[in-house]
Amino acid sequence: VHRFTVGQRKGLGVPAEPDGRPRYVLALRPAEQAIVVGPRDALAQQTLEASAVNWIEPMPSAARRVTAQIRHRHPPAAASVEALPDGRARVTFDDPQPAITPGQAVVFYDDDVVVGGGWIDATGH
Repeated sequence: VHRFTVGQRKGLGVPAEPDGRPRYVLALRPAEQAIVVGPRDALAQQTLEASAVNWIEPMPSAARRVTAQIRHRHPPAAASVEALPDGRARVTFDDPQPAITPGQAVVFYDDDVVVGGGWIDATGH
């Protein structure tokens, strides 16, 4: 499992979808020593939860409009971020984002100003 990452397409050692489309890593399940594979469109997620969130600006008391960046080279995307208990946050994107990966960082922006960020724990549709 440690040799794979969400969104990976090459080196999976599994055949393509029946219609010829390549398969991608959709999820890692280390406790089961398993990876979940499927078509590219199944990578798109609308929400994520993050932990160890550090707020640069005061923690919002309600959902706040931001752009959120889920990878270094991924363009920031329009979203709402909501502070949760225990240093967590929930991000809901306006449009589904590809390959949101637990273990990666998410950073929240207001224009070019960093508002906060944390570590991606979980994703959801």
